[in-house]
Amino acid sequence: MTPLPPAGELATLLAHGVGSRHDLPVSPFYAFAGAFAALLVSFLGLGLLWSRSRFTGDAAGRPLPAAVQRCADARATTLALRALGLAAFLTVLAHLLLGPDDPARNPAPAAVYALFWAGLVPLSLLCGPIWRRLNPLRTLHLLGRALLRRPEPDRPPPAWLGLWPAALGLLAFTWLELASPAPASRTALLAFLGAYTVLQLAAAARWGEAWFARGDAFEAYAGLLARLSPFGRRADGRLVVRNPLDGLDATERVPGLAATLCVLLGSTAYDGFSGTAGWTGTLQTSPLGPVPTATLGLLAVIGVTGAVYALCTAATRVPGAGAAFAHSLVPVALGYLVAHYFTLFTTEAPRALAVGAAPGPVPEPPLEPGGLAALQVCAVVTGHVLGVVAAHDRAVRLQPPERAVSGQIPLLVLMITYTLGGLGLLVA
Repeated sequence: MTPLPPAGELATLLAHGVGSRHDLPVSPFYAFAGAFAALLVSFLGLGLLWSRSRFTGDAAGRPLPAAVQRCADARATTLALRALGLAAFLTVLAHLLLGPDDPARNPAPAAVYALFWAGLVPLSLLCGPIWRRLNPLRTLHLLGRALLRRPEPDRPPPAWLGLWPAALGLLAFTWLELASPAPASRTALLAFLGAYTVLQLAAAARWGEAWFARGDAFEAYAGLLARLSPFGRRADGRLVVRNPLDGLDATERVPGLAATLCVLLGSTAYDGFSGTAGWTGTLQTSPLGPVPTATLGLLAVIGVTGAVYALCTAATRVPGAGAAFAHSLVPVALGYLVAHYFTLFTTEAPRALAVGAAPGPVPEPPLEPGGLAALQVCAVVTGHVLGVVAAHDRAVRLQPPERAVSGQIPLLVLMITYTLGGLGLLVA
């Protein structure tokens, strides 16, 4: 058991989830060689043994028992989940409004960054798209309609919007986390949560509850991760247990999907890059100041991530390849999220609860540096291998047989590039 860190140190940990990753005992040669071999072997194996599409999207899955379905769909379950999500949201707001402006004594910053942001990863993987039912913004929208006695709008959001609002929302949140001057301050978090809530409720008042699935950055983020859950719903609404890659294959091709995932990938890559000695020195000496420099750095890394994806998918010569293969970035993003936020979730989430209840000792991290290094490398490599599998299955469906393998070489180059970049940041 260790005591709580000083406030400044805790704020730094909350802003950069992985902690002291640059001391991890990883041999760069073995990490890069193993990753390259895993990607190459999986690509060749798929080319030889996987000649037709095997994933069936939202038609796949084995139904769960009828009792489980009834319990999950019961009105009492829905009301309980809505009440839980709203109570958690109001509790965080109360701590931000009334608590001390010190993350060592106020649990709200850790609740936002560790329990919520990092915690959406295991929650979505284990329980599927459950955040949709916990989402306090949906509950506030429904309560507002009931109080004002206003009917639900019957006009859906414009199709061209797609996930672009979610991409912009994620960009704003990751800027707050990684580039703002005081990400753990009460003022910054209150300003973000207040502005975000008002904008979301205003959009829902215009377009109805359907807005949240694509317009709410966090619901869209959780929904994409839930595609890799073994639990989901078929097109007929039946709860099923399924191959997670079948769920991934059902990801809707909507505008902004690739942009949303590139924001996730790029911001997580910047999180790793921002901890290097060279970039830290640049922030301290830049004539623009640390915040503008960090903002430009964050935008540059996201831009490079998106440009590499656009170039490689365009090289496949598949019409609409940017949208067609975007789903293959979901496991890649998941691998990065696990690698970068495992330490944050497993140490700062208990700290958030400990600070709120009784400040004092908190558990040690569950993994030693060697185990953490292995987890991070395996997460990044596994995410890219699953991305290769998802892309291959989509490619053999969209491309003629004679180009089914050769047409995927740009996608293999994409995965290798992302892998080398991700591992380079872990072992730098």
